[in-house]
Amino acid sequence: MWRLATGPYWWWYNRARHRVAAWVDPRLRQSASRLEGFRGLHRGRRCFVLGNGPSLARTDLTPLRDEITFGMNRIYLHFPAMGYSTTYFVAVNTLVIEQCAAEIDSLSMPRFLTWRGRRWFGGDPRILFLDTDYTGPETFSGDVTGRVFEGSTVSFVALQLAFFMGFEEVILVGVDHSFTTSGPPNVTVVSEKEDPDHFSPEYFGKGFRWQLPDLEASERAFRLARQAYESAGRRILDATIGGKLTVFPKVDFSRLFP
Repeated sequence: MWRLATGPYWWWYNRARHRVAAWVDPRLRQSASRLEGFRGLHRGRRCFVLGNGPSLARTDLTPLRDEITFGMNRIYLHFPAMGYSTTYFVAVNTLVIEQCAAEIDSLSMPRFLTWRGRRWFGGDPRILFLDTDYTGPETFSGDVTGRVFEGSTVSFVALQLAFFMGFEEVILVGVDHSFTTSGPPNVTVVSEKEDPDHFSPEYFGKGFRWQLPDLEASERAFRLARQAYESAGRRILDATIGGKLTVFPKVDFSRLFP
């Protein structure tokens, strides 16, 4: 069995195990049904996807209070400074979910989580599980009731959710796409000091386990997102202050509001 799981059929084997678990536990099927309520819900509108880079702390997010926003991972640490919570919440990294389950569980907005994180949550109907994975074909899905590729960044999952919900325009904020911490992509490390790569030093602070970023893989995913949006006559803009991502057209955040 180990040879099967690490050989040419590794992706197929793990997907099969995943689907069996979903058949045994009804929550994924229930989530798929509830997700239908979000299909096209915000058709023609705009939304903001808030990354967690250091630039977020330098951005006046007051104008977003009345906008539709997606927050991700530990964005809730910034809620006191923002003065409000994001409209939606997304998390697909198992390490983040495992270590922050109690905090995520205490949130009140709709939360979109990877099916792999189901063990840490009960039957809250505001938690919707997504059938996400990080292996296999790199694809952009316009229908999140099926398989959703993670693209090495939760922002890519948020973009797929926004597409599914019908948003015409998505604006990235705080997606710095730059890290001072270096090392092999996707390797799990334990922070030894305050976090310099996110909006708060406590984000992945001392003792927190996290995976080093894979910026090249993220860029491939972002290019898939741009292609999907533009093919549908929609667009993604990047309003990150000083961001290093070059996939999307840049826009001045301060000029987005009358």
